[in-house]
Amino acid sequence: MTRIGVVTFPGTLDDQDAARAIALAGGTPVALWHKDTDLHGVDAVVLPGGFSYGDYLRCGAIAAFSPVMSEVVTAAKAGLPVLGICNGFQVLCESHLLPGALMRNESRQFICRDQILSVENAHTAWTGGLSEGDRITVPLKNGEGNFQLDPEGLKRLEGEGQVVFRYQEVNPNGSLNDIAGICNQAGNVVGMMPHPEHAAEWGFGPESAEGSHAGTDGILLFKSVLQRILG
Repeated sequence: MTRIGVVTFPGTLDDQDAARAIALAGGTPVALWHKDTDLHGVDAVVLPGGFSYGDYLRCGAIAAFSPVMSEVVTAAKAGLPVLGICNGFQVLCESHLLPGALMRNESRQFICRDQILSVENAHTAWTGGLSEGDRITVPLKNGEGNFQLDPEGLKRLEGEGQVVFRYQEVNPNGSLNDIAGICNQAGNVVGMMPHPEHAAEWGFGPESAEGSHAGTDGILLFKSVLQRILG
């Protein structure tokens, strides 16, 4: 059975939701603690949403220096699939596994809504079961989801196909180029602000933009990584 680690930091909120989504997709969730000094042989890692270490200093900044992240960074550079969701995306940026930074929402308000996304890159470890141009709907909830990057870095990100998801119909937080999720050059590390783990079970997620997945668009990311790992 494929084992996917779910990291819990002090202040993490969505670790149990992520673990449930992994199980629903057919994987085995493995709890990882912020003080762990090894990854217990997992095949992939999810950094879930929340407010790690109370979001003191900057969102994700303290978590980036936790013992478990030293292991995640090393493993990610060696090819381990890693998904950072919301606060997890912020942690990935602070750990320099992904470029850019997540700033305060342009509206200066916390946003909670069902969000339509377009799939821009279907070749990552987490999107292989999707197709470029697909539209999926997953919940969004953040106060610091405004993705920013210097002009040269943004040009490189776009030119090398590292934008994975874009906001559709509305840009909820002011992110450059409507960017909702990105990946590293190798495609094994993905960060996204919306929450696929909250759209993983029939009847409990938002209606799909295409009207075909009945609230389960998010489960496709977890199934994708299982397919990638199993070959």
